[in-house]
Amino acid sequence: MQTLDHPYHFDGRGRTATTAEADHIRDLIEQVLFTAPGERVMRPDFGAGLLALVFEPNSSTLASTTQFLVQSGLQRHLSDLIAVNAVTVENVDAALQVSVAYTVLADGTAQQASFSVPT
Repeated sequence: MQTLDHPYHFDGRGRTATTAEADHIRDLIEQVLFTAPGERVMRPDFGAGLLALVFEPNSSTLASTTQFLVQSGLQRHLSDLIAVNAVTVENVDAALQVSVAYTVLADGTAQQASFSVPT
């Protein structure tokens, strides 16, 4: 099944770009992680707010707090699509490296996605 790609753009033929289901789910995870709570209209609790962490001092406390925010945000907003298996947050130089291991509920495939803050 093809779905709209995120962020919205046009493909090489000038049509709306589409993507496969696995990429779409990764895009949804990215939206949850980088959307600040209160940013979406009528959804004040949506998002994990990782972009707000750009100005925080990088520490192990920040990493563990981020792990909690990511896991709870994904379970709250995407629990009908994925089962979160593990969330790993590491301090890498001046950035936080967030890795999410999850299982797609529709077909049972295990996937992993990595994100870096700041991006």
